Amino acid sequence: MTTPLHVTSYYSFLRGVSSPHDLFSVAHAQGHRALALTDRHSVAGMVRAHDAARQSGLRLLPGCRLDLLDGSTLLAYPVDRVGWGALCRLLTLGHRRGAREIFSLGWDDLLQGAQNLVLVLLPDQPDAQAQQQLRHLARMRAALGQPVYCGLAYRSAPGDLLRLRELEILATACNVAAVVTGDVLYHEARCHVLQDVVTAIRENCTLETLGGQREIHADRALKTPVSLAQLYEAFPEALGRVAEIEAHCRFSMEDLCYQYPQETDRPDETPQQTLARLVRDALPRRYPAGASEAVRKQIAHELALIGSLDYAPYFLTVHSIVHQARALEIVCQGRGSAANSAICYVLGITAIDPVRSGLLFERFISAERREPPDIDVDFESDRRDEIIQWIYRRYGRSHSALCATLMRYRPKGALRETGKVLGLSEDLLGLLSKYLASSLGDPEQLKARAAELNLNLSDRRLALTLRVAAELVGIPRQLGTHPGGFVLTRDRLDELVPIQPAAKEDRQIIVWDKDDIDILKFMKVDVLGLGMLGCLRRGFELLAQHRIRQLDMASVPPEDPATYAMIRRADTLGTFQIESRAQMSMLPRLKPKTFYDLVIQVAIVRPGPIQGDMVHPYLRRRDGVELPDYPKPELEQILGKTLGVPLFQEQAMQVAIACAGFTPGEADQLRRSMATFKFTGGVSHFRTKLIEGMVANHYDREFAERTFRQLEGFGSYGFPESHAASFALVAYVSNYLKCHHPDVFCTALLNSQPMGFYAPAQVVRDAREHGVTVHAIDINASRWDCALEPDRGRPTLAVRLGFRFVKGLSNKHAAKLIANRFPAYESLDDVWRRANIPVSALEALAAADVFRSLDLDRRAALWAIKGLADTVLPLFAAADRKLNRPGPEMIEPDYTPRPMSEGREVVEDYNTLGLTLRQHPMAFLRPRFSARGMVTCADLRRLRDGSRVVVPGLVLMRQRPGTAHGVMFMTLEDETGTANIIIWKDRAEAQRRIVIGVNAVACHGMLQREGEVIHVVMQRLEDLTPLMRSIAVSEAEEGSVSPRLKARDFH
Repeated sequence: MTTPLHVTSYYSFLRGVSSPHDLFSVAHAQGHRALALTDRHSVAGMVRAHDAARQSGLRLLPGCRLDLLDGSTLLAYPVDRVGWGALCRLLTLGHRRGAREIFSLGWDDLLQGAQNLVLVLLPDQPDAQAQQQLRHLARMRAALGQPVYCGLAYRSAPGDLLRLRELEILATACNVAAVVTGDVLYHEARCHVLQDVVTAIRENCTLETLGGQREIHADRALKTPVSLAQLYEAFPEALGRVAEIEAHCRFSMEDLCYQYPQETDRPDETPQQTLARLVRDALPRRYPAGASEAVRKQIAHELALIGSLDYAPYFLTVHSIVHQARALEIVCQGRGSAANSAICYVLGITAIDPVRSGLLFERFISAERREPPDIDVDFESDRRDEIIQWIYRRYGRSHSALCATLMRYRPKGALRETGKVLGLSEDLLGLLSKYLASSLGDPEQLKARAAELNLNLSDRRLALTLRVAAELVGIPRQLGTHPGGFVLTRDRLDELVPIQPAAKEDRQIIVWDKDDIDILKFMKVDVLGLGMLGCLRRGFELLAQHRIRQLDMASVPPEDPATYAMIRRADTLGTFQIESRAQMSMLPRLKPKTFYDLVIQVAIVRPGPIQGDMVHPYLRRRDGVELPDYPKPELEQILGKTLGVPLFQEQAMQVAIACAGFTPGEADQLRRSMATFKFTGGVSHFRTKLIEGMVANHYDREFAERTFRQLEGFGSYGFPESHAASFALVAYVSNYLKCHHPDVFCTALLNSQPMGFYAPAQVVRDAREHGVTVHAIDINASRWDCALEPDRGRPTLAVRLGFRFVKGLSNKHAAKLIANRFPAYESLDDVWRRANIPVSALEALAAADVFRSLDLDRRAALWAIKGLADTVLPLFAAADRKLNRPGPEMIEPDYTPRPMSEGREVVEDYNTLGLTLRQHPMAFLRPRFSARGMVTCADLRRLRDGSRVVVPGLVLMRQRPGTAHGVMFMTLEDETGTANIIIWKDRAEAQRRIVIGVNAVACHGMLQREGEVIHVVMQRLEDLTPLMRSIAVSEAEEGSVSPRLKARDFH
C-alpha cells in the first residue's frame, strides 16, 4: 500500500478545495492506512486533520509545502517533536520576514533551521535548475543528517512518463533518492470545476483568461492505493520509499505538550500558594462584614480543584491582566462561565457573587472533564489595545499571540467571486448577490426567486455560477484575528505553532483558531472589547468633571425603583442588551422589578429558550395564569427561581445531576452535546440516560420527555446564568445612568459611536424626548467629542454636538480648529487664516452648517468659501488683517445666496451629519399622509387590536432571527416615535425588493396588540422614495435630492 505524501486541503487558502475531514473520510473509504497533509506555507489545518484522522482511524503524516525564494518547492515532514518545532520556527520566520501575503524563505534558512525534518524536493522539469536544487538538497542531508528525496508526481500532461524517468535519473546522479509523492488537490474528481474557479479567484482573472496558469485538475483527486500502485508501476523503488518516510517520521500531534507560564510574584511561593494568598487578602474587600461559611467552603473547594489540575498560573495571569487594567483606569469585567467561580469574584475578575446566586462551579471547571478553564474578560473597546500590548510586553512575542479566525466565504461573497471569474456582468452580479445569495443551497427557493427576477436558470453560465457558488460557501479565504483570545506559553510558542503577523499593526496570531485550541486543550485568555464599558466610563468621568456626583460600576445604587420603572416601560433605547426590538417587546410582558428579573430578561430573549418553548410557560406562571409543576422537591429547589422552567445551562446540568443521577462531568458533557446536537447527533445517548434516569427516580415518563425537549431547545444558544448575570449588571448600570442622568448618558453614548442598535439620530431624538437640550455643532463652541454645557438655569446640562459627526472632517483638522480659536473666530476668513486648514475641510464644515454663530447659513458659508484659495496665504495677509483690509482673495462682488428651504436643510443635515435637530423628514409629508388616512407611530397606541392601518416611516432596522422561520422584523420611525412591523416569509418574498432595498416605506397592515406590546403585521409595503425626494424641492433650480438614510440591517 502507498500513502499520498503531497496533499493540499483548503487550508492552503485558494489552492485546494477539500476539508481535512473530507480528505480523510474518502481516504478511509478507499482503504488507505495513512494520509499526509502538506498545505502551502501553513499548518493551519493540522489540528482538524488530526481530529479527522482520529475519527477515521487513519494515521496523519504532518507536513508542509515550502516555496523558496529561488523557485524551489519542497515538502517538509517532522521526524519528531524537535522537527515540528523547527518547522514552526521556519514558517514563523518566512511569514514575519515577508509582507502579509508574501512568504520569504531561502536555502540558507533551511540549512540553519531545518533540524529533524525530512525534505522532499518537487522539481518541475529535469533541467539545470533542478540539478542545482538537487545539489542544494544533498548538502542539506550532509549538514543536517536527515534523509532527503526527489518527489515524483504525474501531472496528466503529454510526456509525463519521460519527464519522471529523467527526473529519477537526474536525482540518482546527484545522490538523491526518488519517491512517489502524488499531488492531491481535492478528495473527489467532481471538485475539479470548483478547483478551476478557486484558481481563477486567486489569480484575479476569469476562467477564459486563466490560460497557462490553469493547472490540469482532472486527475488531481485522491486515488485508491491500488490505483496509485498501478499509476506508478514504472517506478517501483520510488513507490517503495513512501514506506521509508512513513517509518522515519514518527511525529504525531499527540506529542505536543502545552505548558502554561509560571506566575508568581514571590520566588519562595508556588503559583498555588500565591493564588491562595491573593484570595485570602482580597476576601475582606469583597465581604467587609465577613465571609459566610458557605463562601469559605466554596473557596476551599475551588482552590483544591485548581491545585489538583495545576490551573493556578492561569488564574494568576487573568488576575494580573485585570489588575493592570484597573491601574490604567480601564473599566473591565469578567463574564461567561468564569462568573460561576467564587475565586474569580473575590479577586475582582467578575462582579457576580456565585455563592449568593447559587451558580454551579462545575459549569466552569470539572475534575472529570479535565478541560482548561476559559475566562472571558470584557474591556472598554477603544482601550483594549493598551491591554493587548501590555500582554505582549509582559510575556514576550515569542511566548504570546492571539488565536486566528477562519475567514470563510459567505453566500454573497461566494456568488460575487464565482460570477466574476465566470464572466458575469457587474450589474447581474449585484442583482444575484442582493436577491439570490440567501437562497444558495435551496433549489426550490432559488428557482422561485430567479423567476421573480426574470432570470433564465437554463442559461449554462448562470446555472454554473449558482452551483459552484454554493460549493464555495464555507471554504476558508484567509486567516483573520480572533477578537482577543490570547495563547500564552512557558516555552517558546513558535515551537508549538507558527506565529505570523496579523492584519493590524503590532499584533500577531497563531495559525489555529479557538476550536483548534479546545481540541488540543490549550489554555487561552480572552481579552474582549465591550463598547458599553467605555460608554459607562465616559459617563462616570462626565459626572465627576461637572461635579454632579462620584460614581463607578461598584457604587451604582442597587435595585433602584425609578430605573426598573423605566425598564418596564421599555424606555431602554441605547442601553446595554435590552435595547433591541425583541427585548423591548418582552419588557412590558416580563415587567422586571429586581436584578434577578433582569438576569432572566437578558437570557429569555434568546433562540434557546424560544426553541425549547420556555418563554410562554414562564410568562404565564409569572402572571399567575398557571402554576409551576414540581413533581419532586429537588426539582423545585433547582427550578424554583425560574418558576419551574429551565432557562439557564446551569439548570440543565443540575436537573441531570439531581433528577437523573448524572455526575457533574456527565452533566457538562450533556450540555456540550446539546450545543452540537444538530451537527453530531450525539445527544441521543444522553436522551436515553436522562429520561431513564428520571423515570428511575420516580418521575413520570411524559414529564421526563418534556424536560428533555426543553433542554434540547437550548441548542448552541442557551445562556449560562453567570453570563446572563454579568451582562444584566452592565444593563442595569447603563439604565440607571440613562434614568437619572439622561444628559450625561446621551453625551457618553454619542462619544462611543458606532455602537449598539441605534444610530446617533435616534440617540439624539430619544434624549430630547427625555427633556435634554441638544445644541447643534458650532465653530466656536464644539469640540471633537460631544460635550456638556450649562442650559440656561435648568438643573440638567445641555449636550453640544461635536465635530466627530461632520462627514469629511478629520480629527487632525478639528484639533487645529480648536487649538486656534481663542479668542473666538469672528469670520470665515478668520477661521481659514488662524486654523490653517484646507478648503476641503472648510467645505465639510460649511456643508454641516456649523457657521451659524458667524451669521452664515449653510449656503452662504459655501458661497463664501468659493472666494478662498486653497494655497499658502499671501506674504502681507497678516498686515492686511491688522489694517482691517480684506485680502485680494476675499474681494468678490456682493451676492447673497437664497437660503435653503427647511426641507432641504433637513436633507443636508442627514447627508452631512447623519442626524438633524430640525423637523423629522416625515413631518414634511404628514399633510399628504393624513389626507390618505395614514396614521403616525404614536397613533398606534390608541387603536384597537385588529385595526387596519397604514403607517409610514423611515426604516431604522431590519432583522431576521434564525429562530423566526423566515419571519422578518422591521422598525419604522416618524416624527412621533417608532413602530415594529412583522413581515411573514411569503410577504417578504412577494415584495423582496422593497422589503430589502427601500429605506422609506408605508406599511399597510393589521395592528396586533398584546398588553402594552404593539406590532403591525404587514400585508403590503409602499415605496415612499419619490415622496422623500420631494422634501428637498422648493425651488425649481434646487433639483431633487434624497436624504442618504441607511437602515441598521440584520445585526
